Amino acid sequence: MAASCVAVLVMAASLLLLLLVLWKRWRRGRADWHVIIVVLGDVGRSPRMQYHALSFVKSGFSVTLMGFCNSRPYDELLQNNRIQIVSLTELPKLAVGPHIFQYGVKVVFQSVYLLWKLMCREPAAYIFLQNPPGLPAIAVCWLVGCLCASKLVIDWHNYGYSIMGLVHGSSHPLVLLAKWYEKLCGRLSHLNLCVTNSMREDLAQNWGIKAVTVYDKPASFFKETPLGLQHRLFMKLSCTYSAFKACSEPLDPDTERSAFTERDPQSGVVTHLRERPALLVSSTSWTEDEDFSILLAALEKFEQLILDGESLPSLVCVITGKGPLKEYYRGLIGQKHFQHIQVCTPWLEAEDYPLLLGSADLGVCLHKSSSGLDLPMKVVDMFGCCLPVCAVNFQCLHELVKHDENGLVFEGPEELAAQLQMLFSAFPDPTGKLSQFRQNLRESEQLRWDESWKQTVLPLVMDT
Repeated sequence: MAASCVAVLVMAASLLLLLLVLWKRWRRGRADWHVIIVVLGDVGRSPRMQYHALSFVKSGFSVTLMGFCNSRPYDELLQNNRIQIVSLTELPKLAVGPHIFQYGVKVVFQSVYLLWKLMCREPAAYIFLQNPPGLPAIAVCWLVGCLCASKLVIDWHNYGYSIMGLVHGSSHPLVLLAKWYEKLCGRLSHLNLCVTNSMREDLAQNWGIKAVTVYDKPASFFKETPLGLQHRLFMKLSCTYSAFKACSEPLDPDTERSAFTERDPQSGVVTHLRERPALLVSSTSWTEDEDFSILLAALEKFEQLILDGESLPSLVCVITGKGPLKEYYRGLIGQKHFQHIQVCTPWLEAEDYPLLLGSADLGVCLHKSSSGLDLPMKVVDMFGCCLPVCAVNFQCLHELVKHDENGLVFEGPEELAAQLQMLFSAFPDPTGKLSQFRQNLRESEQLRWDESWKQTVLPLVMDT
């Protein structure tokens, strides 16, 4: 009883404070060239929302970017004085009570906290919200929009309930509640963006929501990495990760050598090592929608081919990212006893990630959309670096990966192993299939994020 009274008093006090803030903001009025971007997640791991912020600034807006600051955002974002980053506090996981109680407490805390944070900001013309996660952010942002005359824009990256379903099952009460909430509150926005045509059609047919497709596009810094920069990156990473260290010492002690490159001390010229390993790259959030056991099984088959006498290169497999299942998969990797394959799982600085993609020989994507309607941004970034990709198949992957044109699509570990064998059979043959895919990507003249944003999002914002 006492606890209930305290909770009521806290809520009443919070509402009183909010009313005072509202009165203050209402008298001040709305800033037509100000945008608030809300990410109820890690800003540093939300590149699309960072790109939105930078594009708004380039178009004359000021931006407040709100979210968790667990990872470092891009330097360009941090150095821009027209972008204010507001750090949100993440409620630690409760250690008491049933799961549904813990989740309820989290939602109530986030609702009041996010409402308070938004009301303490300068009122904006637009509130741009990343979904997922949309519970409770959609309702809170809509309410603030009503109070401050701001227009709510939802950027649909996926469906939050479908991600929850991977953990709890599609028929779990929490998942069904989240789906109802998302479907109901998703209709409250003034404008909706989404990442694929398939999602746009699904939103229209099943949710009654009209959205505009804004495909993910690579930022300008995702490009092929010059050999000199590759060498510097490999030498930097070799200080921490043995997979990047040279397998043998050069005859000249002044020669810099990594596992892939060496630099002549006299001329300063960097060259690839003749017997270098192939560099395979994948990136992940280590969540349930990516099954890395597929890659590990394919690597085992590839290793066996080498042991059986096939003419194939050694592999260095780099899997970047952070996430809840990372330690689980690191345990599986530690159980493997590869002789010709090295696997490392670094977390890279934001500026090093595009350099690594631009230095790699092949990308692998194991993202299997929880809804079947979103596309992996990692592949977008890889294509920006002209890096061919092998990607696991799912419903709308064809909107991004063109089989046998810019990469290959596979269903399971056997097919992936066969693709690795085919692509690396004459490595590093400049006339092989891998080089052909890379050349196709070079010639495709991909549209970059800034150009795409100006053509799609900016007209919508200016019209509304």
